[in-house]
Amino acid sequence: MPPRQKLRNGTWIIPGTGERTRRQFTLRRSQSYHYADDHDHIRPLTDGETLCEKAANAWHNLTLSASQILAWLRSPKGQGTIKCSVAYLLASMGTFWHPAAKFLGPMDGKHIVATIVTYFHPARTAGSQIEAVAIAILAVCYAILIGICSMATSVLVGDVLEMEKLSYALILVIYLGFGLGFIGWVKQKLNNPLVSVGVSIASIGIITIITKEGSVHNSVFSTDKIVQYFKILLMATIISTVVNLLLWPVSARHGLRKSMRTAASSLSEMLSMIANGFLTGAEEEFTSKSFKEASAKYTSSLTLMNKNARESKYEYYLIGQEQIYRNDKAVLKTIELLAQAVGGLRSAANTQFELLKEKANGPLSANIPISPGTNVFSPSFERALSFSFRSNGRVDRLSAIDEAPDERSDWEEQPTPSQERESPIELRSTLPAFAPRSPSEIFELFIALLGPSMKSLVYTMSEILKQPTFDTPDAPIELHEQFKHSLGEAVSLFNESRRKALEELYKTIENARSMSESIEADFEEVAAACGHFSFSLLSFADEMQKYLDAVEELKYISEQGKRTWSWLKIWNKIGVLWKSRKETGQDMESQGLIKPIKRMRQSQLPRGIPKVMKDRRGTLRWDNAPSDGIWNSIVRKLSPIIWTVLGFLARDDIRFGLKVGIGATLYAMFAFIPATMEVYRHWRGEWGLLSFMIVCSMTVGASNATGLARFTGTVMGASFVVINWLIADGNPVGLALLGWAVSFGAFYIMVDRGNGPFGRFILLSYNVSSLYAYSLSQNVDDDDDDEGGIHPRIREIAFHRVVAVSIGIMWGLIFCRLIWALPARKKFKEGLAVLYLQMGLIWKRGPLAILLRNDATFTSFMKLGEQAAMQRYATQLQTLRSSASNEYELRGPFPFDAYGRIMASTQRVLDAFHAMSLVTQKHGRLSEGEQALLNHTAEERAQMCARICHVFESLASSIMLEYPLTDVIPSVMVIRDKLLGKIFRFRKEHSASLRTMTETATTTACDDDEARGSNSNGKDTGKTSATGQVPNLGNVTLEEPDYALLYAYALVTGQVAKELKIVEKELEGLFGRMDEEAMLLE
Repeated sequence: MPPRQKLRNGTWIIPGTGERTRRQFTLRRSQSYHYADDHDHIRPLTDGETLCEKAANAWHNLTLSASQILAWLRSPKGQGTIKCSVAYLLASMGTFWHPAAKFLGPMDGKHIVATIVTYFHPARTAGSQIEAVAIAILAVCYAILIGICSMATSVLVGDVLEMEKLSYALILVIYLGFGLGFIGWVKQKLNNPLVSVGVSIASIGIITIITKEGSVHNSVFSTDKIVQYFKILLMATIISTVVNLLLWPVSARHGLRKSMRTAASSLSEMLSMIANGFLTGAEEEFTSKSFKEASAKYTSSLTLMNKNARESKYEYYLIGQEQIYRNDKAVLKTIELLAQAVGGLRSAANTQFELLKEKANGPLSANIPISPGTNVFSPSFERALSFSFRSNGRVDRLSAIDEAPDERSDWEEQPTPSQERESPIELRSTLPAFAPRSPSEIFELFIALLGPSMKSLVYTMSEILKQPTFDTPDAPIELHEQFKHSLGEAVSLFNESRRKALEELYKTIENARSMSESIEADFEEVAAACGHFSFSLLSFADEMQKYLDAVEELKYISEQGKRTWSWLKIWNKIGVLWKSRKETGQDMESQGLIKPIKRMRQSQLPRGIPKVMKDRRGTLRWDNAPSDGIWNSIVRKLSPIIWTVLGFLARDDIRFGLKVGIGATLYAMFAFIPATMEVYRHWRGEWGLLSFMIVCSMTVGASNATGLARFTGTVMGASFVVINWLIADGNPVGLALLGWAVSFGAFYIMVDRGNGPFGRFILLSYNVSSLYAYSLSQNVDDDDDDEGGIHPRIREIAFHRVVAVSIGIMWGLIFCRLIWALPARKKFKEGLAVLYLQMGLIWKRGPLAILLRNDATFTSFMKLGEQAAMQRYATQLQTLRSSASNEYELRGPFPFDAYGRIMASTQRVLDAFHAMSLVTQKHGRLSEGEQALLNHTAEERAQMCARICHVFESLASSIMLEYPLTDVIPSVMVIRDKLLGKIFRFRKEHSASLRTMTETATTTACDDDEARGSNSNGKDTGKTSATGQVPNLGNVTLEEPDYALLYAYALVTGQVAKELKIVEKELEGLFGRMDEEAMLLE
């Protein structure tokens, strides 16, 4: 086959008009290289030789720094930092400005205004501000409720009943232990950053009222502190909200639309680069800087989309546009599905490239003679035994699939004379007996046949995605009515070209029948991979259609402009709930037969070993226990109940709540013991208890990270306090300005650098020392003369805070480590093992077996919601992996990088699951030929599914137990090769049977019996494959497309097997491998 020329342009559809054209276009993105200019960098002063040159460099550096600072101040992060610092300055006026301090009352604690503003800073969207204000109100109200109840108990039990010690015990256990334990449970259950800071605010109120304020100790019911807390909450929320809404306001609705626009543009770039890489045969396209940037931009956009979608809900609901919010969510889901389709497309392209590499790097077999008795379809059949070509150890760039310029601007489909010379059909007419010599030539032929149509479809979809559809929520959605029609036309053209290309491709393969059977099987495998990529492209087009439908519905709802506020109509929801309960169980036929999998909450952490496995493992099978006698009956009935209760208390979230409550109670009891009460007050034990609440996290790794940030931030904040106090000498104006400077740096760390806890701890340490010390100097109504009173000793105050915080951190770390410790690495291993078990069980169902069920109510081997559940589970495992890196054990650090590679392979396996699900979902009704093929290969497919499930279970066991693998992990590729061989033998012998039947029909009646006997003998010797005889299909005729489904299955299975092999190698590096010489009995 002579080298082919440049790829011609095909007919493509202009998205905005629907016009067909053959104008020149390209999928390549213009590479804009930015060459670093000397004006963009700081110049070293040593570069100048003369004094004038040094001065010029200094002036250049000064102007460059000023321009960069100005650009940052105009950026969203810079504006957010300024907003936060302004809000903090206003909040500090509650301490420094006399009228505001007088409004808050004569008691201590005015610095909590700045504390609340620090926690719920205004550098957020309006929707997030609404959520923050609601959480702050709930937190303060909860703290006040606990405080009122504790004071009432103190008065009733301690004063009226004169049982002071009992009142202390009740307050410690019920209100402090249970009260803090409950909010600790809420903190880990919701796992929301705003909820976590709300828990900290509630903890401050509870700890201050119970252990510091004094009413509880004196058995006095005082409302002064409660009223002050309401005033503090009012002032803090007003300051934060006003600054948020008036100074550079940010809308989550606008952010959601912007992030959706960015995500669509990123997907457009990724689609073009994947298709261009496939067409040009350049696998390097997927590892290029441009592709990585587009992928990273989409990932960041996806994070912003989910964040803005959650926050925009409050904005939409507040203005009565709930329907627009629901449609925004629908569009977001379609964008996520588009991203999954892009992942499937990339996976299909990678499969093709890996296949070509495998064929190219295998041993040359075209010249290896195969003896007549050799069974190439035995279990040891090697796919790599095929024709190959080598070029310095890598696959050559395929010359037949480069894009060519085409200056035609008309839309007729008649090719130019130059194109006619390059047409694949014309080539076949001139070379009717063309036979490919290598798998790469099959790939080249496929691109020559379908490349122009593929390129045209990709260009049409890419242009649709690039259109700036989304603007601000108040602006109309720019969706051309012609888009859906243009996409439909482009898909129709591609479908027609795809059908013809596959027919030509398989006809060409027929010309290679004189070659060895292994090479012919390789040809068919490469052809199937080409068909799989084209199918994945059609799947993306289907998702594009859903995307356009969702955008069209959003446009319609937006143009209606209705405001409903349906969420306020609680009576409607109560009526619907009552009606649904009443109808439950009455009409079983009307209920859905397919129950979707419960969606895992985005903030929820993996539980590890599921409840069903724990219940089965922990059950003592009381059904088989003896039941004779009263005692045995009582034991048999009560034991499962007690076991259930203990199992409930053993849940991770319940144990965490109990751990927080017990730890807080043990720490706070020193505030009620007469011998330690003064020590607790002098060393400000309440801040240590607050640090304990902050440090306590679900996993040991998270506690370690939080504890380190808390300690470092506290030391830095205390240092700033001492320095600023010495500079200002207690002057309120100076302290306010210096405090603003400290807050600017802290908020820079929080907002710009994204390290919220560290910056927040610096500012909180500064608040509790600097603002508190100034309050003392104003002669507040507080018993704090031990730290200087109206002449505060600032060093002593700062030192007391550092010591108290350090003790609280140590107590939290010790308690989290020793009492019901929950290492993140353990949860990660359990979660990863359970994920592998789940994937193995799902694959064991048989991706293609579901298509043969006559009573099947769905066409995918995965249930509704399983893909999303596993994807979210894998995402949360990444969070646990990050937490595990902060855990310190004597046996060594957590293998972060190795498990990162394992998670990358796991993600690719999930992509393969999704690709296989798309193949089965969109395949439709099976043809008679496909049914015959599936029935004929049922045994091999069942063996392959069982073997993959076995490998998943073996890997899960090794991860869970940290045991080495054995060297006899079953190979999936052997069964896969056996399946491919059986398919090829089926194709060849079925064709031979059809030819024999045709010849038999033309013979005479007298020769018919002899011909049948000859056929029977031929079947006995030549038509027996490695797994049995080819069945008699009667009048069923198999066409070439009937084989595509099984080949797609084989390709995806090969990808899964490859990734499992990578995981196996990583586990071998972690835990080793056992062989038959290992002696385990000691």
